[in-house]
Amino acid sequence: MRCLQFKVILFVVQVVATGSGEDAPSCQPGFSSDRLVFQVDQELLPAGRRMGKVNFDDCSGHKRTVYMSDDSRFQVDTDGTIKVKRAVNLLDGHDSFSVHAWDSSGKKLTTRVTVEKELRSHHLHDKNSITPGQPETSPDVPVLVFPQSSSGEWKRQKRDWIIPPITVSENNRGTFPQTLVKIKSNNDKEAQIIYSITGPGVDQPPVGIFTIDKNTGRMYVNQPLDREKIDHYTLMAHAVAADGGRAEDPMEIVIYVTDQNDNSPEFTKDTFLGNAKEASPPGTAFMTVTATDEDDPNTDNGIIKYSIISQEPKEPNPNMFMINPMSGVIIIASAELDREQHPEYTLLIGAADMDGAGRLTTATAVITVTDSNDNTPRFTQVSYTVTVPENKVDFEVVKLPVTDMDEPHTPAWNTRYTIVKGNEGGFFNVSTGPGKMEGIVRTAKGLDFEKNSKYTLLITVENEVPFATRLPTATATVVVNVEDVNDAPIFDPPQKTIRRSEDLEVGAVLDVYKATDPDTARKQTVGYQLGSDPAGWLSVMKDTGLISVKSIMKRESPFLTGGIYKALILAVDNDQVPATGTGTLFIKLQDVDENAPTIEEREISICNEESGPVLLPLSDSTCSLHVELQGKSRNTWTVKTKTVVFLTPKEKLEPNTYSIALRIYESTSKYQDNTILADVRGC
Repeated sequence: MRCLQFKVILFVVQVVATGSGEDAPSCQPGFSSDRLVFQVDQELLPAGRRMGKVNFDDCSGHKRTVYMSDDSRFQVDTDGTIKVKRAVNLLDGHDSFSVHAWDSSGKKLTTRVTVEKELRSHHLHDKNSITPGQPETSPDVPVLVFPQSSSGEWKRQKRDWIIPPITVSENNRGTFPQTLVKIKSNNDKEAQIIYSITGPGVDQPPVGIFTIDKNTGRMYVNQPLDREKIDHYTLMAHAVAADGGRAEDPMEIVIYVTDQNDNSPEFTKDTFLGNAKEASPPGTAFMTVTATDEDDPNTDNGIIKYSIISQEPKEPNPNMFMINPMSGVIIIASAELDREQHPEYTLLIGAADMDGAGRLTTATAVITVTDSNDNTPRFTQVSYTVTVPENKVDFEVVKLPVTDMDEPHTPAWNTRYTIVKGNEGGFFNVSTGPGKMEGIVRTAKGLDFEKNSKYTLLITVENEVPFATRLPTATATVVVNVEDVNDAPIFDPPQKTIRRSEDLEVGAVLDVYKATDPDTARKQTVGYQLGSDPAGWLSVMKDTGLISVKSIMKRESPFLTGGIYKALILAVDNDQVPATGTGTLFIKLQDVDENAPTIEEREISICNEESGPVLLPLSDSTCSLHVELQGKSRNTWTVKTKTVVFLTPKEKLEPNTYSIALRIYESTSKYQDNTILADVRGC
């Protein structure tokens, strides 16, 4: 950074009040002068530069005062020091503004401050390095003197001072060529000096802007300059003796083009589009408009301020929005945005330079008020009673249409549903219909009339996004009555495997395979029949489900798969429209005497009232068998044997699980112990 030498001259015009025959008061509040003049040595004043002080006495003895400048480019500290707040360009060589202060009674007092460029000659040496006896320069133009070595020798050494830049205002329309500065050699008394300059604007593009008189050293500008194209030029000045010897080392000259307010702000778009969400709180920023100015951004010429000139529509109030004057950010100013009432606003936006007081350009901001979830969805009907047949899965129970005033087909309008009460067993589910404005209730499981004939569901509706404000949640009640239908009898277990010897006699009992009717509310009986018996080996007793051998079974039969014969047993109720249940019986045929007889089914289930004998099939019933109860089992159970074992409780038992020990004798010396678990249930 180059050091700038300047001089400030303070002119004080003292105003002396003449007496009118009375003694003047000892203290009169006010400024020391009603006009102050500060002289500076350049037109472009950088930010932070101190101009001098104003003096104000409020007769209270305070040394500090609150001042106010009516020019925002200048600030006044409490001690009266005036500083440049932002870079200032003295376009006409001067600038004036007022400084205000207040006395103890609240009366405002004012002085006028003028800043003007000094018109005296500009000697540009550092004051500590002026050569003694050096002649003064011509007063009509600044003079730049080549730096000289401290020893006077003609060799390049480190400079003792910095050559200050030259400032030239852009768009100057005066007569050309115009003198900028005079170049002077320290050796022009000893020899005739030839001056020249080189660099951009001279012998490099753009060529010919600057020239120099080779004999006098006067440097000229030949045309108006444009700061927006080139904001500064760096040239080299040369001085050589006419006889060919070098007079000076080359000297760098910097020419700054100072800005004029010759460009208006330009918006980056003619129309800006933005979205403001309704129900947003004041202070919410949602869009930005931008403008540019090609003038110097460090001066008021290039400083833009934004404003809102007009708003359409003006409802519900004409100031629905604000704009940050410096950044162009548009902010919601009112909490009354309502898409359903006013879905769009058009703003006329202004951008003005000179800190908002200069050239004005306008653009349009179109603001679409977007929907927020400020309306709750509502059921068109809040109570339903429906009937659903039992045992139907994914059965449509009911459709629940709703309405919503928010924008259609948006997350604030789309709905979702929840069963909040009455679905503890998970028998129902609810989903959103394809139109997003209805809930569809379906069965997730088959309903059982005998277990529960009625359900009462409480269903809520919400949107896909949360409510923007606190809103009540709508509910609907659905009463589901279960319609009783004739259920098919159920075999327990649905598939049963038994092991039997292949040489069982015709008429031998194989098993008892029974089914229960789930329709407890109906007085029905169950009958049994064969569903599938491909080899014709079996017969089933209609009333009891007892299965016996109809014809001799052979392991070599082609109807066996892996030594297992498959038969289907049917259980049919006696309803007007009979229902049929199916049980699958697998018979694993064994060779004679393949294994010692054992009880195949180790877990049984019986009713604790009027319970008949429970058949316990054996793995081999061809032997002469003898079965005995062991331990405490003798006290509560009886057992009978033929080719099968029949187990019967002696008395009504409490519901519980009982362990029954049985010893099966194959001969007088061989036996096997078997343990049966009996699940005794209440009827």
